[in-house]
Order: sequence, then C-alpha cells, then structure tokens
Amino acid sequence: MAASTLLKFAWLEVTGLCQEFCDHCYADSGPKGTHGTMTVADWLSVLDQLADMGTVNVQFIGGEPTLYPNLPELISHAHGRGLGIEVFSNLAHIRDELWDTFKRHGVKLATSYYSDSPEEHDGVTRLRGSHKKTRANIQTALDLGIPLRGGVVAVHNGQRVQEAARDLTFLGVPEVGGDRTRAFGRGSNGAAPTIEDLCGHCAHEKCAIGPTGDMWPCVLGRFLTMGNVKTSPVADVWNGALAAKVTADIGAVHGDGVQSCTPPQFLPMCGPCAPCVPSVGHCDPKEVDVLAGAPTIGASA
Repeated sequence: MAASTLLKFAWLEVTGLCQEFCDHCYADSGPKGTHGTMTVADWLSVLDQLADMGTVNVQFIGGEPTLYPNLPELISHAHGRGLGIEVFSNLAHIRDELWDTFKRHGVKLATSYYSDSPEEHDGVTRLRGSHKKTRANIQTALDLGIPLRGGVVAVHNGQRVQEAARDLTFLGVPEVGGDRTRAFGRGSNGAAPTIEDLCGHCAHEKCAIGPTGDMWPCVLGRFLTMGNVKTSPVADVWNGALAAKVTADIGAVHGDGVQSCTPPQFLPMCGPCAPCVPSVGHCDPKEVDVLAGAPTIGASA
C-alpha cells in the first residue's frame, strides 16, 4: 500500500502543448507538444474515479491547459462531481468561452510571472509579447473576481524576481509565491533527474496524471512512474506496489528533511513563501527573509 491511502489532490496534465518555450520548463513542453493519448472519455473517467475516492481538489496543468480544446467540458464535469478546480495557465491567451467557464464553475487560476520587465519576462518565455498578454489577463481575472495566485520562478542570476512579486502585488494579486528552477526537463541542462531535487512532499496525499495516463508522485517527479490509469483504475494505481515503492524511495532520500516550502506555483495545498533568489539555491522562507529582504507571505503546509 502507498504511505497514505488518502488522495486529496491531483494534478491533471492534459497537454504537452504550449505557446511558450521556457528554458526551465520541467515538462519540456512547447509549440511542438501534443495532447498525448488520453482521450476526453479517459479524463472524464479519471475525474469520476477521483471524486469517488474522496479527492478534494484538482489542478489542470500542462503544457498550457487552455490550449486543450476540451478543457471547458472537463471543468464542467469536475465541478459537477464536487471537485475544487484550479487551472495553472501562462495566461498568454484566454478564449472568451474559458472566461465564462471559469466564472460559472468557480475555477481558481494560477500563473507564472518572471519579471516586471517585458523584455526579461519575454526572454524567459521565448514568446514575444507574452509579458503584455499575461499581465493584461491577470488584470482581467481580477476584474472578473476570479481567484488568482502568482508564482515567480528564479531562472537566472540578476533576474528581477522581487520586482516581479511587487508588480503582482501592485496589480492586486493576493497570493504571491516563488521558487527556484528545478533540475527537471529543460531546466536540468541535460542532467539526469534525481529524487534529491524534489521537495520531498511528493506522493503524500497527492499525485499527478500525465497526457499518456502515467501517474507520477508530482508533476516534477515524472521520472518516477507509479502506473498508468489507462490500463488500471486510479485507485489500484494509487494503492499499488509501484506507488508504494516510489513513496518509499522518496522517503529514503528525504526522510523528515523535506523542504519547508513546497513549490507554491505547482501546489495550491501549501501556502507560499516569498520569491527565492538564485543566490539562495533552495526554497526556505527563513533564508529568503534574510538574504532577499522580503517578507514571507503565508505559511507552508
């Protein structure tokens, strides 16, 4: 059995397609990404199974989930099954239909923001004009009364992470968190992924399900496959031998020494800390306080 039979939260990575091509993307997503092999029926079934298991919240993620054409249908179904819903989007382009869907079904939004400087933000995303579009859509979400939180990821030295956080606060974003680049996907610079670079909370009452149906302990831990929900029920995968081994392997590395600040841009279950600066090298709110001179916002779970 897995360490915890409770599955309170699930990331649902519905696509690997994204307009942006960030150097640090843990999912290695981009304009050439695909929606994978999970069908709409597969995703609807996953939502039903999660609801039946007592899961509380799901987050639709990618890639860029708003590029998945059937996202409104999945959101509507999840809402109908009583699941809390968050969509993690770059907010580069939101169709009118999606704004209506977000409002109608009480969807929360989360986004990444890299700098108050358009040139620096666009340099990270490799999409010209992305800063202007994302910032405008942050304002639109707030104007519509849609709950929104922002995450600032420290990608390179000298990046204006504190200024980015202050800009989000100026816009009225009530919850601003941060994290360093994690050594996964393109962010690894070719290095093999390791359990050491995970936060250590992975698989504890949470999992991720990818576009091919693979279950992972979190969106960053996609190199640790727990099974596949296309071939087995979600509950069987979650409570199976592979999941138990993955959980044990993570515990063997981290033990009780899990990081005190789980990456808030990925995990809405945990409160955010102030944005990390590259010189810190890890995400610890106390260290951020001292080295960055920024107040800690909220508290980690």
